[in-house]
Amino acid sequence: MRTLPLLALLLACSGGTPAASGAADGADGSDGTSDGTDGTDSDFATTSCADHPEPCVEIAPGDVDALQETANLLQEGLTIILASGTWTLDNQVTLRGASGVSLIGQGMDETVLDFSEEEVQTNGIDVIGDDFLLEGLTVLDAKKDGVRVEDSDGVTMRGVRATWSAERSSENGAYGLYPVKSTRVLVEDCEAHNSSDAGIYVGQTIHAVIRNNLATGNVAGIEIENTQFADVYGNTAANNTGGLLIFDLPGNPVVGRDVWVHDNVITDNNTPNFAPGGTVSLIPAGTGTVVLASRRLVLEDNTYANNNTSDIAIFSGLVIEGDTGDWALSRDELVGDIEGVTLPGDDTTVYNYLTRDIVVKGNSHSGSGTSADMSDLEARELGFLLGVIYADNRVDDVLYGAIGESRFSATDPAGNSNDHAICLGDNPAATFASLDVETLADRAGEFDFGTVDDLFRPDA
Repeated sequence: MRTLPLLALLLACSGGTPAASGAADGADGSDGTSDGTDGTDSDFATTSCADHPEPCVEIAPGDVDALQETANLLQEGLTIILASGTWTLDNQVTLRGASGVSLIGQGMDETVLDFSEEEVQTNGIDVIGDDFLLEGLTVLDAKKDGVRVEDSDGVTMRGVRATWSAERSSENGAYGLYPVKSTRVLVEDCEAHNSSDAGIYVGQTIHAVIRNNLATGNVAGIEIENTQFADVYGNTAANNTGGLLIFDLPGNPVVGRDVWVHDNVITDNNTPNFAPGGTVSLIPAGTGTVVLASRRLVLEDNTYANNNTSDIAIFSGLVIEGDTGDWALSRDELVGDIEGVTLPGDDTTVYNYLTRDIVVKGNSHSGSGTSADMSDLEARELGFLLGVIYADNRVDDVLYGAIGESRFSATDPAGNSNDHAICLGDNPAATFASLDVETLADRAGEFDFGTVDDLFRPDA
C-alpha cells in the first residue's frame, strides 16, 4: 500500500502552535494561570492582567459598555481579560484593526457571552486580525455564527464553547467556531453544540490543527472544507447528523489537500438533519464521515460506532454538483499550493471535483449501518439509496462511489479499476463496498432499483 506524502503537513505542524498561542503565557514563562490564592479578586481567579504583559485591560462582570468600548479602541498586542459572570449583549463583539489581540475569560463554565438579545442577524465574536487568541469562555445563542475569524494569520481558539440553547432548531446560528480564509489556525480543547450547519468549521485555510475538541448536537460536528495541510486528531464528534466531514466545494480558490484525520471518536451521529439549507442539508442522519472532492487524505486509527447510515463514505464532488464546469478554477486565482496534486485541467484552469489518493486504515467499527436514513428521497438521496439497496442487510462500514472509474464490476475484482487510488489498509473490523453511483442514481425513481448484488463487496 502506498503511503501518502504528508511531509508538508508534518513540517507545518511541528514546532508548536501558531504565534497567537503564546499570547496567553505569562511573562515569566509560566502557563499564565492563577489558582486564586494569591490575592486576586475571585472574579479573575483563573487569570488576570497580573498574568499577562502590557497592554492589558480587565473588564468587570457584565460590563458590556466597557467590553464594547475596548473592542472599538483596540491597540496592537492588547490582552482583554473578562471576569467570571455573564454578559448579555445586543450586538456582536467586533475585533478589527490590530494584531496580537487576545480575548480571555475565566473558563467556558465561568465567563459567558449571551447574545440571545441581539437585535439584528450578527455573529457573536467577529474578528479580523493576525495573531489572535480566544480562550476560556462561552458564546451563547448568537444569531449567526458563534465565533467568526476571517482573513487572519495566526489564529488560536482554546477552551472556547459555542452553543445554542435550542436543540435541533433550524433557526440556530450556522457555525459555532468558524475560522475561514485564514492561515496557521489552532482549535483545541473547545466545544460546539447545536449549530444548524457545522459546530467546528475550518475552511479555505492553509495549515490547521484541530485537536481534542467536542462537537455534539450539530448538523455537521466537525467540517474541514477546502483546506490544505490539516492535522485533525483527538476530537469527539457524537450525536450530530454527520460526525466529521472533509470536502471541497466548487468555486472556493483553495484546493483541499493533505489532511490527516486520526485518533478521533466518531459515534452515535444519528440526529435528524435540521439544516435550513446548504450542502450539509444533504447529509443523511447516521453518517460518521463523508470525504468529498478531497485528495491526499489519510483517515486512520479513528473509532467509529453506532452511526446508523454508515461510518465512512468516499465520493466524487460530482455527487453534489454534476456539472464539471462549476468546479473550474483559474490558476491565477488559486490560493495555496497544488504542487504534486493530480487535478484535471489545462495550463489556465483546474477542476477540483475529483476524490483521489485516499488512505483508510486502522479504524475500528462497531454497531453502524443498521438503519440508513430514508427520510427524504429528494433532500438526502444517498440515505434513501442505501436503505433500498441494503434493505435488511447492514450497510458496509466504508463506501466508495465509483464515479469516474474506468471499470466497475460487482462480481469480478479485476474488473474494478481504482484509477483514483482509494487505498484500504489494515481495517480488521471493517467491511467495504464500491457503488456504481451514477447507474444507481439514474434508477432512483424506481423503488426497487437495486440490491447488494449491484455492489462490489469483497468481504461479502
